[in-house]
Amino acid sequence: MFLPPGSPPKPLSDKSSSDWTPYQNHIEFETAEYFFVKNQTPAAQVNKLLDLWASTLKKHNDKPPFTDCRDLYKTIDKTPLGDVKWQSFSVHYNGERPDTDVPPWMDQVFEVWYRDPREVIRNMLANADYAKEFYYRPYREFSTDGNERQWKDFMSGDWAWDQADIISEDPESHRSTFVPVVLGSDKTTVSVTTGNNEYYQLYVSIGNVCNNVRRAHRDAVSIIAFLAIPKMTKEHATSDILETLCPGITKYEVACFGDGHFRRVIYGLGPYIADYKEQVLLTCIVRGWCPRCLSSRVNLDEPAGWHCHHHTDVLVEEGTLDALWDEYGIPFTNNFARANIHELIAPDVLHQLIKGTFKDHLVDWIEKYLYQMHSKKDAERIMDDIDQRIAAVPAFAGLRRFPQGRGFKQWTGDDSKALMKVYLSAIEGYIPVDMVHTFRAFLKFCYLVRHSIIMEKTLEQIHKALNQFYQYRKIFEALNVVSTFSLPRQHSLQHYILLIQLFGAPNGLCSSITEAKHIKAVKEPWRHSSRYNALGQMLVTNQRLNKLAASRADFTQCKMLDGTCLSAAALEVERKRTCTATALALELSVPHLPNLLRRFLFSQLNPNDPRDPSEVPLACCPQFEDKINVFNSACSRFFAPSDISGIGGMHREYIHTCLIWRNKHPWFDCVFVNTNPGLDDMRSMDVTRVLSFFSFTYKAQLYPCAVVQMWVVQPAHHANNMPHISIIHIDLIYHAAHLLPVYSTQLIPPQHQHYQTYDIFHYHHSFEIAF
Repeated sequence: MFLPPGSPPKPLSDKSSSDWTPYQNHIEFETAEYFFVKNQTPAAQVNKLLDLWASTLKKHNDKPPFTDCRDLYKTIDKTPLGDVKWQSFSVHYNGERPDTDVPPWMDQVFEVWYRDPREVIRNMLANADYAKEFYYRPYREFSTDGNERQWKDFMSGDWAWDQADIISEDPESHRSTFVPVVLGSDKTTVSVTTGNNEYYQLYVSIGNVCNNVRRAHRDAVSIIAFLAIPKMTKEHATSDILETLCPGITKYEVACFGDGHFRRVIYGLGPYIADYKEQVLLTCIVRGWCPRCLSSRVNLDEPAGWHCHHHTDVLVEEGTLDALWDEYGIPFTNNFARANIHELIAPDVLHQLIKGTFKDHLVDWIEKYLYQMHSKKDAERIMDDIDQRIAAVPAFAGLRRFPQGRGFKQWTGDDSKALMKVYLSAIEGYIPVDMVHTFRAFLKFCYLVRHSIIMEKTLEQIHKALNQFYQYRKIFEALNVVSTFSLPRQHSLQHYILLIQLFGAPNGLCSSITEAKHIKAVKEPWRHSSRYNALGQMLVTNQRLNKLAASRADFTQCKMLDGTCLSAAALEVERKRTCTATALALELSVPHLPNLLRRFLFSQLNPNDPRDPSEVPLACCPQFEDKINVFNSACSRFFAPSDISGIGGMHREYIHTCLIWRNKHPWFDCVFVNTNPGLDDMRSMDVTRVLSFFSFTYKAQLYPCAVVQMWVVQPAHHANNMPHISIIHIDLIYHAAHLLPVYSTQLIPPQHQHYQTYDIFHYHHSFEIAF
């Protein structure tokens, strides 16, 4: 029985605002979450801290929220929310065996632990935490300026739209919500006593949530299985785990959503997030081939057709299952309606672009070229200077520094992303121009595909950057640095435009999402286990994490967590350095700062005066000798369509103006300033270096300001060679700008420090555009 259309939903929760079940009160929940989630406190330390806490309360005839760690864990386990039990089944090899030297794994039985994916997905649908960041139907979005198509979240892509068209062919499915099931898997090694140390983790998400929700997890990505690793059984196990979804793929079922409404839902297997090794296993191809297209591994960049279901269906009809598996390989999606794993392979920015094409290809090719063109001694000297250039890059909020250059043993994805921003300027002058152009085209391609909103004109720019990359990379082949460009991860770049059109912005389906979840779901639970029968302990830890997350979402929905117990500690203490304009002038060595302040105040009080403030006689400017408040930094919050944005697309960055940073050296950041609002794009911007932030009150009006030195690509000076110093309102600041020096062929002295770079080098450029 269905409610009449337009019926209001029942309340999401009818419980009292004082009902903290299974906890007694607010402090008990916060304590449990702090111990288990935020601090991940070992059991022995939990006991110790609770014992100390109890000793301080004994004289008041009171006691702490929990008696010991067992009391803590028992309370968490009583949580009724987010409870999807772990189950298991066994798999073993039953194929052909060699006559001699039988591998041990052929005789072993492997346990596969999993949770019902259908129940996990229904919990996601019912989660009120992201009810307002949820799409109930596919959509196509166009800009109001020019009616230009744009792609953002997954449901804006053509794949979800086409799936909805196919589903609607069945009249019984009408008025149903399509729920794409996004899967991902990753491999790790854990020392469990099972005779096999390697496990796959299988993750699930849904395509309806916004990309930023999936990137930030918020339980929109959940682990549903640990798979024992024998490769020939892995795909069959995946199919068995997902079996409970099969009925809901062809016939609707009813589910409760986060907004309180009940809706019909139809599931469908959606994109699969995986690195290339995993893609090979999933699509049952030979390594070196493309998992999406039929291009020959000898020349992957030649045009070719696509893998399709028809070929697989013919093989299924003509061959036996064992023969198909041994000789051809049948993907697990063959048992699911409307699913073709070759079409569902998601773009992987992390492994295809950042770790693959950049780190494993281009960076290695540059080093190989230098050693090929120079003697070993000269090549080592050049590599050392490249490291010095990287180490000399000025500090910038949110940008990792490399004090030793790029010479570290194991590169993480974050290492590679940070190095991409500074590597081009470090190698310029040591390599041919076409190699520089190769890097430039590739970096432009990367920055474009990592946008959170991709327009039709952005696709044209991506296509142009890709063609330039293909054109300029030929120099590596001409100089015998490489012999072939048939590299699967580099070949994948040519599929990105199609994948953006199908699945939306790639940053919502990157393997960095599953790798980040992998840390929380596997590595940290493993480190906090006893190491004996660790897998069982890891499963319990994951279940408790889910329960605590579900409790937090429920309490937040009921507005029970407004003003946390630790809110007072979150207030930022603002440190003041000086209290008068004269004192600040002495500190900054800008003696005419009080006069600049008076002229700034005149411009604020007379916004229609056409004169430049420097042309206004001081006699016409108001006097100001009151106190000012000076700050070491400013925090800027703005909407930023990129992968650095948080929930809701908002990004926060700090701009530093500190004379002594950590008692060592000064730190003065640069910013983009909007000086010509009538012009478009970068023509409206100037670059300035901020020397100080301060505020003052004049006639009950607060004026937040910045003392800046004007730059273009170098520090600006007046005709008398005095630095061009100004005071501006902070509303003119667009956001922070990170400048890199133009190194040319100049060697970096070993004693050079990164904080000297802005002052020593005269010409700079920005590593990222402002828009």
